[in-house]
Amino acid sequence: MKFIDKLERKFGRFGIPNLTIYIIGCYVLGYILTAAAPGVLSMLSLDMSMVMKGQIWRLVTWVIYPPSSVGGMSNLLMFVLAIAFFYYPIGTSLERTWGTFRYTLYIFSGLLFTVIAAALLYAVTGGYVTVGGMMLPYGSIFTTYYISLSIFLAYAVTYPDLQLLLMFVIPIKMKWMAFVYGLFIAWDIVSYLRVGLWVGVVPIVASLLNFVIFYFSTRDMNRYNPKEIHRRQQFKKAMAPTRTGYGPDGIAKHKCAICGRTEKDDPNLEFRFCSKCKGNYEYCQDHLFTHKHVQ
Repeated sequence: MKFIDKLERKFGRFGIPNLTIYIIGCYVLGYILTAAAPGVLSMLSLDMSMVMKGQIWRLVTWVIYPPSSVGGMSNLLMFVLAIAFFYYPIGTSLERTWGTFRYTLYIFSGLLFTVIAAALLYAVTGGYVTVGGMMLPYGSIFTTYYISLSIFLAYAVTYPDLQLLLMFVIPIKMKWMAFVYGLFIAWDIVSYLRVGLWVGVVPIVASLLNFVIFYFSTRDMNRYNPKEIHRRQQFKKAMAPTRTGYGPDGIAKHKCAICGRTEKDDPNLEFRFCSKCKGNYEYCQDHLFTHKHVQ
């Protein structure tokens, strides 16, 4: 996350406070247009073939597309309830936890990756896909659905053990909800591939690329480094009991985490705990200032 830290120090002032409210506002507008005038949204979609003909506004207006379609005002009401109890609390909580800039960067990177994917897909296919021997446009497949889902997944990774009430009744932790959503995503990908509609997979991957980057940037990938593996093996070996007998007094009180020596090996040895190591690690006087800190 050092790269993001540098970006925040340089561009932190460009973070958008309360970004979740603006996102929800776009969704509400999209749902209203879908219910009242469905044809209008087709003029706002991320159709790169139309963008290349001069309709540049589509590069921005596609974010009005709601996460899913609605069939009437009753479904719109259900969406408003979902906002009140789901989207808004999760988005605002993430912004408070990460900070305004990081949350803004997360959302806009998802949007940017989607636009780039749409441009690359157009360069490869020309804006049409063959289904059943027919050439069909696919501009409307680029919506905010999976970008909204990436917000939920990021929240689940940030608060994996947070418990919520599914359907206001069933208690379930966020990490298991994220696992279920992951299965839904996998099913969507498989469904597209089964019918040969591979272009449908592109917006899924592009919209969730920001989450993939976020997830791996917060993992401790250094533990898979061969040098780190060797260091842990050496550490475990050093922590094994020494061959020196402890005598009738029983187990020694102090033991160096590096060399394994105890006060039984040398009564003149001094031992100290390291405040910078994660965990209770004790070192002898020879290794207290020379060991590699355990993180």
